[in-house]
Amino acid sequence: MSNVISHVLTLVLKEKNADEFDQLIGHFPADNFDVLSENKAVDYYGDQNALKTLLTALNDSSLIFDHCLQANTHRLKRLLICDMDSTLIGQECINELADYAGVKDHVAEITERAMRGEIGFDGALRERVGLLKELPLSVLQDCFDTRIHLNPGARTLAQTMKSHGAKTVIVSGGFTFFSQRVAEAAGFEHHQANILLDNGSHLTGQVADPILGREAKKTALENHSHDLGGPLNAIAIGDGANDLAMVTASGLGIAYYAKPAVSAAAHCAIDHTDLTTALYFQGLKEDNFVLN
Repeated sequence: MSNVISHVLTLVLKEKNADEFDQLIGHFPADNFDVLSENKAVDYYGDQNALKTLLTALNDSSLIFDHCLQANTHRLKRLLICDMDSTLIGQECINELADYAGVKDHVAEITERAMRGEIGFDGALRERVGLLKELPLSVLQDCFDTRIHLNPGARTLAQTMKSHGAKTVIVSGGFTFFSQRVAEAAGFEHHQANILLDNGSHLTGQVADPILGREAKKTALENHSHDLGGPLNAIAIGDGANDLAMVTASGLGIAYYAKPAVSAAAHCAIDHTDLTTALYFQGLKEDNFVLN
């Protein structure tokens, strides 16, 4: 391996493919790489500018992959902090609840605008929750059981990070009813989210103050990383505008199938693969993954 290892470029193919992997490694010097997953993922080491040049050449190829270029120091983080809706799970819980109320299309449009940063998160959340007034509480569990599903790699990501000593946290602009259950399903140790108010049998159409939005997510990052060396020792993953502050303040901020503003600001992105790519980006090999 070369002595010039100031930076590392991680490349993860969309699927395991021997021919495509050979094409991938064929763009790089033979002595400067470390295979993370056979026919799937690889680390390349070297000078930052040289790696950028090689990445540009790869982007002009027909290969489909995710990548992360970063300094080759302190890659394995001590805190994993993740958004929930459209990140750890494939759904927006509030949109699914709105379906029960017959207003899904309207609520989904507001959600999309809020996630793109076109409107304020707090006001948008209050407006959407207001449309859920009088929904029976039984709907919440039915919604979780029938509509909410972990995204591929979510549990492996959490379990593997924990096995390497990391703290795992969900911080969501959604609701605690769901974040508690998603945390249990994926194996996260902590969760924070907004609280839907009810009268004992039905939703009131209100959400408890203070609302957990963009700045609250950044505060959660700071608080949870305080005893772990600070935000630079954290990996943060999200998709929407309310994740921006958390993602950009972390040591490794990943945009996951994200809105354009988040993809532009994050350190790297997952656009083609699953959440286990966040493990490859930290230099972990597939053999290190906890798959239960």
